[in-house]
This record gives sequence, structure tokens and C-alpha cells, in this order.
Amino acid sequence: MPRPIKVGIAKIGNIGCSVLLELLLDERADREDIDVRVVSSGAKLGEAQAEDVAAKLLEFKPYLILMASPNASLPGPRRLMDTLSKAGVPMVLVSDAPSRKVEKELEAKGIGYIIVLADSMLGARREFLDPVEMALFNADILRILAITGVFNILQREIDAIIEALKRGDKPSLPRLVVDKEAAVGAAGFQNPYARAKAMAAFEVSRRVADLTTEGCFVITDWERYVVIVAAAHEMLQIASRLASEARELEKAGDSVYRTPHHRDGSILSKRRLVEKPQRIEAKKA
Repeated sequence: MPRPIKVGIAKIGNIGCSVLLELLLDERADREDIDVRVVSSGAKLGEAQAEDVAAKLLEFKPYLILMASPNASLPGPRRLMDTLSKAGVPMVLVSDAPSRKVEKELEAKGIGYIIVLADSMLGARREFLDPVEMALFNADILRILAITGVFNILQREIDAIIEALKRGDKPSLPRLVVDKEAAVGAAGFQNPYARAKAMAAFEVSRRVADLTTEGCFVITDWERYVVIVAAAHEMLQIASRLASEARELEKAGDSVYRTPHHRDGSILSKRRLVEKPQRIEAKKA
């Protein structure tokens, strides 16, 4: 059997997409074609943490590097990106809307990117955010990203790179800004009302960042900003409910789109609950 593709995942700070990124590639822990390692700095975004994460990840000698980070224009994420890009292997940044500021720089360096507009920042004010509130925000955003199709895009694009590497080809790296239409298109909804609810969920989630940015970086009166960031979290909770309603509509029609991995890494698909998944042709990278 050929040697598995080594996938190294570097996480600096946290966004919704980074929480389960490695698990999207091997949801049943039975793929034989990849070997994955994750190195994380936790919540910190500093340059010292970036150097440490890069050093430890490169010890793994990955064939593909995925970097997950908020706002790649910040000094810490930028240091991590620059250090990892020197390894000379395909690299993809998974990030949120503020990373659009470095799109041209990423392209110039040959780094792929998947920027998810709905992966909004939480309300990080001490008077409001505690560990439970942080966990609830992440639970809501994971549900939104999963149901609206964002995770389908991540699976599809990363698996395409892995398949190219398995063939010995040079992969084409994604340059994607995931908006509401791209996400919902990848989710495979058949019910138009489900599609509309998912699109609404994505768009509400995207606009959460407007309030959290205002509450965290613009307003200085604590009695004002604590209500603003709380409002943002309420918005995300509503978006999560909309996403759940979309999936329930698909379940009611027995048309949920599922894309499990085969043991060999190929993507299968199915619609009906009581049916076996079938192979689908992998996207060429």
C-alpha cells in the first residue's frame, strides 16, 4: 500500500472552522491514505507562539499544510504563515473575513486560501464572555458552518489536494471566498425553503462580526459594549436555529446530502437515510 499523505494542521488562535478541521478529513477514523498531525497555540495569537507551532509542525515533515487562523494580517498569524510557507509544500489558509486584506499577498506567495465570511468573531469582552458563553458561541457557529455547506467546501477542496498528491500531481490550490451562495450551493439542499433558511443563517452569522467588532474595538463605555456583544451572540443563536430548521426540512423529505469518506479516502454520497453511499468522482486539483 502507498505511504499515507502526511497532512499537517497548524492552528493559531481560534475560528469556527478550526475547531473540527482535522476531523472533517477522517470522520470515522478509518482512512488509510492520510496521516494527520495538529499543532495548536490554543487561544494565543502571538509571534512567539507562531514560531513554536511552526517548528513543531515541520518536525512532522508534512506533504500538505493547512493553517487555521483568525485574521492572517495580524503579526502572529503572519509570522506562522511566512515560516510555514518556506517549507516548500502545498499550503492552504483557512480563515475568516478579515484575512481578505492579505488575499493578494497569499496569491503572490503561492498559498491557497478558503476565507469563510460567516465565521465571525465572538464578543470577547470580560464583562460578558466566560468559558461557558465561549463554548455556546462555538457550538452555534459549528452548527451553522456544518449545515449551510461550509464544511462541505472544506472537505471537497482539501480532499481534492490530497487526491492530487496521491497521484503524484501538483495540486491546484483553492482561492475561495465563501459567501452565502457558495456555501449553500455546496450543501446540496433539495427543498428550496431549506436553502432559503440556510442562506439566512449564513448571512445573519456573517453580520454578527459587525456587532462584535463594534463592541470589542469601537465602543469604550462598558455599559454600552456589553449589551452590543450580547446582542451579537443572540443573533448567532437565532442563526443556529435557522440552520437547524433547514436540516429538519431536508430530513422530513428524506433528502439529507451525506458525503462520507471511504477507507481509501474517496468521497461517497447518499440521499436517503436507508441506502448505501455510492462513490462520486473526486474533484480534480
